Amino acid sequence: MAGFWGHGGTYQTWADHLRRWAEEADTAAADLPVLRPEDYHQDTWVRFTELITAALDRRLRAWGHRLTTALTEAADEFAVGRALVQARPGLAAVRALAAHPSLPADLRERLSGIVDRQIADLQRQLEDQLDREARAGADPRSVGARRRTYRENPLTAAAGPAAPPAPPAWSYDPAAPARRRIVTDRD
Repeated sequence: MAGFWGHGGTYQTWADHLRRWAEEADTAAADLPVLRPEDYHQDTWVRFTELITAALDRRLRAWGHRLTTALTEAADEFAVGRALVQARPGLAAVRALAAHPSLPADLRERLSGIVDRQIADLQRQLEDQLDREARAGADPRSVGARRRTYRENPLTAAAGPAAPPAPPAWSYDPAAPARRRIVTDRD
């Protein structure tokens, strides 16, 4: 069992981090210690999973409120698209905590699955709202434009371990060192 004398050990380190993180404090998660369920009493482990779940939920709720405000204040489709794209890093931060390498693999998988399902549900809710507006008689062109904006800037782009897209064959990295070109004389 992990010791609770003095500092409080690994559990306390995580608990303190989760409290600060849930309040959106600037916290470094990279140095969090590895958690192993077998080091804790079952009740303690249940408390920890409730603590991390509550932190994820609090952060997602705050994120959702900010997104709703940004979408409400958006004056045009460009602003809506910008709000959606600018919201993704908040989701990425939530996903990063859910998938933190210091958590046991089964807990990482469960938390990541929960977060990804919530992100997909948020995307569906946005589109369902458009369906309700269309049924209520909203202008079909504006509903279509908004639907296109939602689909071209999906929140789900923040879900899952996304690898950066491969650059087109004709592109190059301007920051890469110059490549030498070897010219040979051929007769």
